[in-house]
Amino acid sequence: MKRIMLIALCALLGACSEGEQEELTQWMDENSANLPRSVPPLPQIKPYEPVPYEESSLDPFKSAKLEPASKQSQAGKGSPDFDARELRNNLLEKYPLESLKMIGYMNVNKRPLGVILVDGKVKQVKVGDYIGLDFGAVTKISDKEIEVREMIQESDGNWKERDSSLYLQGKEGSNK
Repeated sequence: MKRIMLIALCALLGACSEGEQEELTQWMDENSANLPRSVPPLPQIKPYEPVPYEESSLDPFKSAKLEPASKQSQAGKGSPDFDARELRNNLLEKYPLESLKMIGYMNVNKRPLGVILVDGKVKQVKVGDYIGLDFGAVTKISDKEIEVREMIQESDGNWKERDSSLYLQGKEGSNK
């Protein structure tokens, strides 16, 4: 009895599977009708050809290769004089403009002077003096501020002027 049931079950499963397989085969034939039958060949790979290195002509450490092209073409045009700054050896050019504090104003022989505090030292400046790290030149001194024109280098290597000011600071701890 068990054998008969097993044979009947297998026959039943076989009959069911034939119908689904025919539908599956028909669906595959319909959907694959528009597909290309061959794959195009891969492109030909060119062999690697090394470039010979000649020490004298291809020096990677030449400054001309390290500087932007725009800076090379404008060498000396509008750029600050680095050598002159070294010769001046001015204390106020060794500190950023933000760390300098205007603490006073004087008028000596009808010439305005600004009084600046930097690193615990008091210094006087007049129009034309250089201050700050960005080649700042004092352009105007009044009783409330010192105006400075700086030269800053942009990311493309060109130099640009920027106007800044130092304002008179009151005593620390006062509400002035």
